[in-house]
Amino acid sequence: MSNDSEAEDVEEEVEAETADEETESGLQEGDVVKLAYTARTVEEGQLVDTTDEDVAEDEGIDTEQQEFGPRVIVLGENHIFPDVEEDIYGKEVGDEGSVTIAAADAFGEYDESEVRTVSKDKIPEDDRYPGAHVDVDGEHGHVETIIGGRARVDFNHPLAGEDVEYDYEIVAEVTDREEKAQGIIEMMLDMKLDLWFETDTVEEEQVVESDDDDEGEPEYETVEVEKDTLYIEATPQLTMNQQWMMGKQQIAQQLTQLLDVDRIIVQEELGGGMGMGMGGMMGGMGGAGGADIEEALEDADVDAEEIVDEIEGAEE
Repeated sequence: MSNDSEAEDVEEEVEAETADEETESGLQEGDVVKLAYTARTVEEGQLVDTTDEDVAEDEGIDTEQQEFGPRVIVLGENHIFPDVEEDIYGKEVGDEGSVTIAAADAFGEYDESEVRTVSKDKIPEDDRYPGAHVDVDGEHGHVETIIGGRARVDFNHPLAGEDVEYDYEIVAEVTDREEKAQGIIEMMLDMKLDLWFETDTVEEEQVVESDDDDEGEPEYETVEVEKDTLYIEATPQLTMNQQWMMGKQQIAQQLTQLLDVDRIIVQEELGGGMGMGMGGMMGGMGGAGGADIEEALEDADVDAEEIVDEIEGAEE
């Protein structure tokens, strides 16, 4: 190979590396940002969603029922429309953008087959009028007409068939771990919770590696390991939150991955200052266990064997 060819190859490699660096500059997948936005339908300008309280008030929305302000999202996690995410990649804090999202990629195309006739008995009496939003056989829709014992229900999304214009501004990049955790939880559960991070030293059973080829029972040893832990203070509101009740394991798994922690412990304070931990929901078990109970009995100067004897004596 000639010197000229080698020089050309080197130059092409440098250009390729430079192009990759340019492509990856700015915000990328996995970054956490605060986004201010307003989304409207293209055809009639109907408000779809906004973080701006003034915009909401102008549209006659009761702003006392919800909080407004820039929202925390994780890029690449489908917290916003993919088309908007693609437009954000490579941009910087302070940049603005406007994206038109086709109906198929927004709330779906309008499907005539999703308008169906059902027995009106499947609809609560208070909702038997045109325009009422109802749930029928696990599907959400709105009533079009009711004639005799039959109801015509449209199960399409109310915004199906509508293109959406999404105007946004990148307000800030979130790098503080607690702020990031708070923002993600607020986005998922629509509530603020007390939370903090700690590095805990815990005991774990690990398999002892052996040089023998003997395939007998594995041996274990107890070792101390450090666990990066996110603590969340439980509240009655959290306990009764529908999203939390239905999907706490999935939410915990997402938090573990997004925040790069080993485990999550949800602490519930009971009367008298006693605490109960629900530990390591996805990232390893923690919180209260058998060892903790034994330690508590020792601290209280209670003999566990005496308690067992008393219980057995009572049963006899």
